[in-house]
Amino acid sequence: MLVLLNYLNGRLAPPLAGRYLDNIDPATGRVYGQIPDSGPEDIAAAVAAAEAALPAWAARPAEERGRLLEKIADLIDQNLEALALAECRDNGKPLALARSMDIPRAASNFRFFGTAAPHFATEAHVQPGLALNYTVRHPVGVVGCISPWNLPLYLFTWKIAPALAVGCCVVAKPSEVTPATAFLLSALCIEAGLPPGVLNIVHGTGPGCGQALVEHPAVKAISFTGGTATGRHLAATAAPLFKKLSLELGGKNPNIVFADCDLAAAVATSIRSSFANQGQICLCGSRLFIERPIYEAFKVEFLRQLKDQTIGDPLLPETKQGALVSEAHLHKVLAYIELAHKEGGTLLAGGHRATVPGRCAEGFFLEPTVFENLPPDCRTNQEEIFGPVVTLTPFDTEAEALAMANATDYGLSATVWTRDLARAHRLAPALHCGVVWVNTWLHRDLRTPFGGMKNSGVGREGGLEALRFFTEAQNICISLI
Repeated sequence: MLVLLNYLNGRLAPPLAGRYLDNIDPATGRVYGQIPDSGPEDIAAAVAAAEAALPAWAARPAEERGRLLEKIADLIDQNLEALALAECRDNGKPLALARSMDIPRAASNFRFFGTAAPHFATEAHVQPGLALNYTVRHPVGVVGCISPWNLPLYLFTWKIAPALAVGCCVVAKPSEVTPATAFLLSALCIEAGLPPGVLNIVHGTGPGCGQALVEHPAVKAISFTGGTATGRHLAATAAPLFKKLSLELGGKNPNIVFADCDLAAAVATSIRSSFANQGQICLCGSRLFIERPIYEAFKVEFLRQLKDQTIGDPLLPETKQGALVSEAHLHKVLAYIELAHKEGGTLLAGGHRATVPGRCAEGFFLEPTVFENLPPDCRTNQEEIFGPVVTLTPFDTEAEALAMANATDYGLSATVWTRDLARAHRLAPALHCGVVWVNTWLHRDLRTPFGGMKNSGVGREGGLEALRFFTEAQNICISLI
């Protein structure tokens, strides 16, 4: 039984009230660990430690902060297998995916922002004969970072690394559903020599300790990734307190396939963009719009390749589809499948809970599911399902595809498949999304801004955008007269 601890002021510590939550392996449905059920008292202790550490950390040269982050990145690389296994067991995703994507990206996050820290430049403006204006950027102070369960260490480090790079101290709350790799990161930070109080990791629920983190008056900024409803509540709490706020929320992402595309590449990548991580990635394309001349050919090949998405024990190398993250989430996705039937959808594949023999017989597995003949404005096509469920819809004109793609409250990402460069340049800016991929998916450059429009979020993460978010800009004007 793995018993997790909080990371407070440089040491591992039990929750102050002594309460714990069960940690469940989604692939087996069995409890395998205990998680601190922390409360406001744990948040208060973490914030106090961060406040005490802030002056020295903010004053530390950027090069030294960067070297510490790079050391943490090296330790993540050295512990790849242990971290990948923990992520697989905690989340239900295939071990191969955790090994190839989640853990390497976590190391990249620390390495990227560690090397960026010394190069974060400010501006100067000369008014000849009148004044010199220059900008100074200060760490905003103690910040709160709240991350989701779908890409646990990947997105946890995506928030922490830039905050530490610019000199902030962090109180971080990982998802209580998938806390294991954040706990293992605590030990790596201790090994790397990160000063006490610079990073504090508090485990627990949103109401139990997340709310206290958002409300704490000494926490000057909140970076949150998660569901839109939670983001709305968080914004309502933080806005009257005048905290800086970055929200990366849900998506209902369109995948637009034109008849002139590379059909083989479009189908193969669309399988991945639909069902990677069991569809539990905010960037997954859940609405596939296919130009009518190739609709049947695309559908036939898509369904054929879908048969290769092996459902199985996440520990096995041949497994492509692991377990959904929890029993509650499995039932939520099944409820949407039932809704799609009621809305008149035609089921083309999947649609049922899957059974995996052996140790995973009680796991939370679901067949990858495909519907067609659903209207664009139905709930199935409007609401975020966050599971392995997609819809196929034909279109006749570019204008029709654009209208359907934009006709949701979400605006996180979109994918366009076409060989027509003029069309790509014309269509991409017209899509109401923060990220548009053309003839690819999930191709990420850490220098670029990342975030959504409409109900998909507020603000941007990544590159200079992240470094700016965790700092306050100050203009200094020197008279030359």
